[in-house]
Amino acid sequence: MSKPGTYCLCIQVLQDIEITIGALGKKLIEKGTYIYVGSAMNGIEPRVKRHIKTNKNKTTVTHWHIDYLLKSPNVNLDSVFIKESVEKLECLISEEISKVGVPINGFGCSDCKCKSHLYKVSNCLFIESYGFPKKIMVTK
Repeated sequence: MSKPGTYCLCIQVLQDIEITIGALGKKLIEKGTYIYVGSAMNGIEPRVKRHIKTNKNKTTVTHWHIDYLLKSPNVNLDSVFIKESVEKLECLISEEISKVGVPINGFGCSDCKCKSHLYKVSNCLFIESYGFPKKIMVTK
């Protein structure tokens, strides 16, 4: 059985895109590097595998805000940082990233009080300093 934990997706948006994200509506996502913070308390491995499959267009299900972004042909999921933990850390990590990243307001945080769980950043390397020991490189 897969362990619970928190993960950060390092995402490259290859050109400016406007996407409709469920009830959140239309959002302009500018070209650049983004970090999405999520948690999977029922098993982190299946969740990460699902995100990778979504980005490779191997699933049509759109359940979370991140699915709408990952399905775009102009979006590449480059890497995933994983931290196994029984404690739900996604809001704490999101708060830390908000100090260095620009939030996409309302994205991925409909079940909490965070401003966002998706941030435009200059790069993703700093995530390792937050105690994410596992890094998975994703190839298209």
